[in-house]
Amino acid sequence: MTDLRRPVDFAWLGALRIAMGGMLCISMIRLLAYGWWKTFFLNSFQFKYWGFSWVRTLPPAPLQALICVLAVLAVALAAGLFFRAAALLFLAGFVYLQLLDVTNYLNHYYLAALLVALLAVSPAGRAWSLDSWRKQDAVETVPAFWLYLFRFQVGVVYTFAGLAKAHGDWLFHAEPLGIWLSANTDLPILGPLLVHPWAAPLFSWCGFLFDTFIIWFLLWKRTRLFAYAAVVVFHVMTRLLFPIGMFPFIMIGSALVMFPPGWPRRLFRRPAVPLTTPRAVPAWGLAIAILYCLVQVVLPLRHWLYPGDVRWGEQGMRFSWRVMVREKNGSVTFEVKQLKTGKVSLISPRQYLTRLQEREMSTQPDLILQLAKHIEQEYQRRGLGPVEVRADAISSLNGRAAHPLIDPKVDLSKEKDTLLSWPWILPPPTEDPPHLRALLAHRS
Repeated sequence: MTDLRRPVDFAWLGALRIAMGGMLCISMIRLLAYGWWKTFFLNSFQFKYWGFSWVRTLPPAPLQALICVLAVLAVALAAGLFFRAAALLFLAGFVYLQLLDVTNYLNHYYLAALLVALLAVSPAGRAWSLDSWRKQDAVETVPAFWLYLFRFQVGVVYTFAGLAKAHGDWLFHAEPLGIWLSANTDLPILGPLLVHPWAAPLFSWCGFLFDTFIIWFLLWKRTRLFAYAAVVVFHVMTRLLFPIGMFPFIMIGSALVMFPPGWPRRLFRRPAVPLTTPRAVPAWGLAIAILYCLVQVVLPLRHWLYPGDVRWGEQGMRFSWRVMVREKNGSVTFEVKQLKTGKVSLISPRQYLTRLQEREMSTQPDLILQLAKHIEQEYQRRGLGPVEVRADAISSLNGRAAHPLIDPKVDLSKEKDTLLSWPWILPPPTEDPPHLRALLAHRS
């Protein structure tokens, strides 16, 4: 407990606030510049998170204005101007955007929301900020509690991302990495290396070892600089090979919390500050932090409550840092039977969804269920009900042959999306994925 109250240099927290604000501002600008705000948030049908079906999209003009406001709030967050209000308002707006459609879920959006939440409740605006300049009350130190909390958050991401790769597909079959690398053989310099049979196994094992152990090398003084160089190289390579947005930059920036707290001063050759005793974190704050940490550990482990492979059934997949552990492709056709007439119609999801939505939905059972219920409700509104809705859904996991995902005999309009296991999901395929060598030989 004494160590949690120990004063540490504020510099690390100020640098993190500035970096996160800058990256989030860029993210909002990209949403506007590339027109993604229309593609992601203005679809005729939207998939909702469990318990958030009430969230609705704003009309186009207010939605665009909201994203502009979020960009301005991100700048205010970085500058430390009305910091706490700016951080909380940004967090509310950012979370709202993520709640609009499940198919937009990405791990780095989730991580960004968590980091902004932690920044908002921390003393990150107490120095290196316009607020501290206005009020003339800048601090030089913060309790070590905040440093450990942010280190814990970053460590959770890497550790669970590594543990998620500790399975046969990743370690012994180099899948799905073999599939992805074989699609990048046209890259300059790196591309010709990817055609070799050893490339995917090497990259797979490097990815597993990196994610699982990099935090410990970052924390150890003797290996810290080499480990951070590995962080930069690793995430730059993943950014070149895979379309994963801002995630590499967020990880490169947030990994700096593993350095001694005064690293920005050393970087810019500024003198160290005297470590005066900062304002202590109250007992209730420590209790909330402990609860927060428990949630961050339990959420990635909740998949053990459900039968089968989480990569197949997807229950427990989101919010668990299972980064890049599966390549799934699928197709779904809905069969609608009108009970009054006995007429059977085949419905394509393309009537309701964009291409991105259809791709995500076709391999995620809860989204298939949501669309089935929407189809049933649409028939009821048109006066064509009651109906039964079944799904002919097949999916392929990590290069395996396509396999039925949903029990085609189950009327999905009568099923409920609950936190309990879904009995209408069929067992995953048991065969191994195609061997990497055979896969590359076939593609070449």
